[in-house]
Amino acid sequence: MKKFAIAALAAALAAPAFAAQGDILARFRVIDIDPSASWSNGNVVPGLDVDVKSQVAPELDFTYMITNNIGAELILGTARHQVTSNKLGNLGNVWVLPPTVTLQYHFAPEAAFRPYVGAGINYTRFYKSSLKAGAADLDIDKNSWGGALQVGADYAVNKDYFINVDVKKIWIKTDVSLNGAHVGELKINPWVFGLGIGTKF
Repeated sequence: MKKFAIAALAAALAAPAFAAQGDILARFRVIDIDPSASWSNGNVVPGLDVDVKSQVAPELDFTYMITNNIGAELILGTARHQVTSNKLGNLGNVWVLPPTVTLQYHFAPEAAFRPYVGAGINYTRFYKSSLKAGAADLDIDKNSWGGALQVGADYAVNKDYFINVDVKKIWIKTDVSLNGAHVGELKINPWVFGLGIGTKF
């Protein structure tokens, strides 16, 4: 039994690379977006805390393999988040569109199990905001730039398809104004947990 397990492991590790220089990997993931929300500029409303509700959403990404080990990934997805506060109750909803580009390093390119790490930049577009403080509309900066970190792995099912698990940390923030006056900064800064399938072409 022990010899069989060792042989099976060796066969898996020796499987032909399912991604190599010049390949494009396409993945479809279901993601759980779990914000680590915070509010700054508390001198306007002292003691104000906010919470941004988690959300499940689809995600699509494409990775171009620059070399066998190095890839550049574009991550696409959008989600609606509910924002609440400890003092003002429900503040409403806002949609976020956060395209993210990461540069990845893929370990063990000749193996069936291929872990990777990545780092990059995120641009977020806020849209369809219905945020209010009581009856007054809250205006937000519609554009945000921030960093992104990533760790994940692909596992080849066969020469064409693979399973993917992925975790990202993304930094997202926006300035908030009331009647033209700046009242604070909303930081969303989510963890994004993904599970999906992929193929190459």
